[in-house]
Amino acid sequence: MHDFNALKKALKTDRTGWPTIKMALLGDTATQFLAIAIRGTAALRGLNIDLFEAEYNQVERQLMDPQSDYYQFAPHFTLIFQSSHKLMEHHALLSAAEQQQLADRRLAFVREVSTTAPGKVIVMNYPEIGDAVFGSFQNRVPQSFIYQVRRLNMGLMELSAQQPNLFVCDLAELQAKLGRDFCFDANIYISTDMILSLDCLPHVASRVVDIVCAVQGQFKKCLIVDLDNTLWGGIVGDDGWESLQIGHGLGIGKAFTEFQMWVKKLRQRGIIVCVCSKNDLEKAREPFEKHPDMVLHMDDIAVFQANWDTKVDNIRAIQQVLNIGFDQMVFLDDNPFERNMVRENIEGITVPELPDDPALYLEHLYSLNLFETASYSSFDTDRTQQYQIEAQRAQEVHRFANEADFLHSLNMRSVVEGFTTFNTPRVAQLTQRSNQFNLRTVRYTEADIAILASQPDTVCLAFNLNDRFGDNGLVAVVVMKPLDRDTLFVDTWLMSCRVLKRSMEQFTLNTMVAHARQRGYHRIIGEYLPTTKNQMVEHHYTALGFAPLSNSPNARYALDIDTFIPLETYITQQ
Repeated sequence: MHDFNALKKALKTDRTGWPTIKMALLGDTATQFLAIAIRGTAALRGLNIDLFEAEYNQVERQLMDPQSDYYQFAPHFTLIFQSSHKLMEHHALLSAAEQQQLADRRLAFVREVSTTAPGKVIVMNYPEIGDAVFGSFQNRVPQSFIYQVRRLNMGLMELSAQQPNLFVCDLAELQAKLGRDFCFDANIYISTDMILSLDCLPHVASRVVDIVCAVQGQFKKCLIVDLDNTLWGGIVGDDGWESLQIGHGLGIGKAFTEFQMWVKKLRQRGIIVCVCSKNDLEKAREPFEKHPDMVLHMDDIAVFQANWDTKVDNIRAIQQVLNIGFDQMVFLDDNPFERNMVRENIEGITVPELPDDPALYLEHLYSLNLFETASYSSFDTDRTQQYQIEAQRAQEVHRFANEADFLHSLNMRSVVEGFTTFNTPRVAQLTQRSNQFNLRTVRYTEADIAILASQPDTVCLAFNLNDRFGDNGLVAVVVMKPLDRDTLFVDTWLMSCRVLKRSMEQFTLNTMVAHARQRGYHRIIGEYLPTTKNQMVEHHYTALGFAPLSNSPNARYALDIDTFIPLETYITQQ
């Protein structure tokens, strides 16, 4: 974690040409140093934060006045930091009856803000302050401050689950991890009205920027783990699987078991778990298949690379199968030499420094918050199986003399449907997660998708793909909107990189043209908006037969529907 001075120094970086995010910071205490920490943290991650910082203690005035400077600024993100200390001051001046309504009133305010504020809203929750008025009996007294703070934090969790544009930055959990004395300095608070200590600010800023990055589609998708002395204690090739240190009893084996439990939960959440180990393949697999105390099993692992190649080469092989960016990968290894080799040779990959003592692995990893996300659905639980099937496809292709024969052999079928209540969560998630094959990189919430589906003039298409190996799930999304009576504009065209080079692009365009013809349109216009991640689709439209439009401010391309001849594809509609 960088200290405050390092974050301040990062602001001197030339950020010309960087993606710019407009953020409003509204607080009821001094926020100047927090603003610096947030902008500095963003700069270290390649983002330029254009920050509007409201005047001291102007949260309600800025948010409730439609003519305020805040609404004129029109931020992409609004960060609301109303502190536990100011809440306690307010609580102390209320009657006992009013104290019991404190949480409900604050939640009503947040609910209203989340429906009226532009862009996304990030609300800091409330670290607990034990005021010792009731002692432990406070847990039975609704008017007590702790009772209201806990109700408030629980209410914020429930509210964020209901409001797609509302996110909770868990300041309470962060203080529980770091300690209140680390996060809060009473002397600084009294003299400056600054709640967060200088040492705490980088941690808080990191959590805020984690949420911003996740919403922007910048998050980790894959965890790659070493085996010996990382996933278990001992060396399986020397000690044998029977002698590995693992299990629920006392001793260091307990640390490895709990580490595996954490990895298992990540897999269940949708993180792709892979193995990268210098080992004989059969010996490396044995603990997963035979050891009774293993929490992880072979069906938890998407790609299993165990051989005597370098870990750099094996991680590159994993990347070829997954077809995701190295910046979306995390690599964990107990060996400092291997960690440095991977860092120096694979740009963008995250390689945390693990403590020497395995008992400290988890607490250290918890503090890094490596796997922040902006969405979650039941579809995530199928991801490991999909990538396991993809690994089988990658092996199968070598049996064929040419790519066409291989694609024919897959017997690919696609189900094409509109946006439904069933697929809406996955469609929204795909718009938020897709970065590489994404022509305009428009992010949609579930509420946005529901609105699009309700518009009769908007063409909404969701493409599922399956083949003889199994179901790929939802792999492509298209949204086309009328530009004029003859023209449809491609608002969104994105695709999972897992199905690249299978003629899915051609099948998708054939389907788009068929829907456009049905509705009486004669032209489709597509647009490419470049980002740091989507260069791979820069020539997408021209490759499919679209003609560049010279009089457009952005890169736009037109397709004449009347003369269009369906493109060759190896996919049939189911």
